[in-house]
Amino acid sequence: MKATKSLFAALLCLGPWSQTVAADDFEQKVVYHINYDDRTKQASTLNSIQNHMDAVGAGSLDLKVVVHGSGVSLLLNPESLQKLPKFRHANADQQMAARIDRLRLQGARFHVCGNTLRSRNVDREKDLYDVDPVDIVPSGIATLADLQGQGYVYIKP
Repeated sequence: MKATKSLFAALLCLGPWSQTVAADDFEQKVVYHINYDDRTKQASTLNSIQNHMDAVGAGSLDLKVVVHGSGVSLLLNPESLQKLPKFRHANADQQMAARIDRLRLQGARFHVCGNTLRSRNVDREKDLYDVDPVDIVPSGIATLADLQGQGYVYIKP
């Protein structure tokens, strides 16, 4: 009986701590930063994002991806590359698009830098894979800073 009371007292002391780490009560807020035009690295980043979602659970994860500069190549349609000389690659082929779609279906939000689109003459409707007007942010860097100020953890693979 005495051991039971001691165990119960120990659990009471741990109660508030154990509640803060319970999976059901915990939501991670993260922002992934992509500003590189390297298909292999972009694919690896999408894999890391999927692994993150699998580990935490999409319902417990508020995940955003901010792309700017050369990172916009992740969402650039291959047929648009010829008319956009400021990009070396256009990586939104069928395979990459399927990975992006899967992440979006699980709740990932992709934000695209409006400054990059203007400076590189990218037409959202014609040149980018499935980017809605609400996905365009004025500045990728400013969005990263704003999200960090809101408590999002910054990740740049």
